[in-house]
Amino acid sequence: MIIFINDIPVRILKNDEMPDAGRINSIVDAAAKPLAQADLIHHVWIKNVTDRDFDAIIGFLDSKVPTNVLSLVLSVTDYPGIKDYLRSRFKVVKAAGGLIRKKEKFLMIYRTKKWDLPKGKKEKGERNRTTAVREVEEECNVSVKLGSKICTTWHTYTMNKNAYLKKTRWFVMDIVDDSRMRPAMDEDIEEVRWMNSKEVYHALEHSYKSIRYVFEQYYASLEVKSAPR
Repeated sequence: MIIFINDIPVRILKNDEMPDAGRINSIVDAAAKPLAQADLIHHVWIKNVTDRDFDAIIGFLDSKVPTNVLSLVLSVTDYPGIKDYLRSRFKVVKAAGGLIRKKEKFLMIYRTKKWDLPKGKKEKGERNRTTAVREVEEECNVSVKLGSKICTTWHTYTMNKNAYLKKTRWFVMDIVDDSRMRPAMDEDIEEVRWMNSKEVYHALEHSYKSIRYVFEQYYASLEVKSAPR
């Protein structure tokens, strides 16, 4: 499970799982000493994390004091308990969205000074796939064909002093008709643009890390499909 807290990727593992090799600069054992914000430098693996430790980590990431952390891996002592803790601390909002393809190009939207992918909240009784298609078509005024699921992202945000955890399921889609494509201004979308891979690369420098993660998972799925058997 990966959560983006203030746009910082936090991967949560069971205690017997190992993080990806080559992505860790330092290791901290929460069972050996109290956690401190000074421990969060670059890519950190924190072992033996309890719900109390997790609460402290969220406090560090939400703090107005700048941190040098780029990513966190947390090995938790009670994986189901951490999930229960998240549900108690945050109001969970379910959403779905799409990565839309047109030959070698991808559709991106520009909203609130960031490049993004179209997505939106799930309506009561609605299937995730239905939500994804509806939101893409409403936000970009296009018609799409739904493909396979890419991944699920979780990210935190605050609205009206309330803490939310948005769970977004992402699907790959192929364009059917973009002849009337335009941004949904009422959704604060300023621009809708087809981008080639190079343009996407530069756009992701002005995007959210969760959106970068969606692209990473998409390309990883292509590598798996093309691998020899």
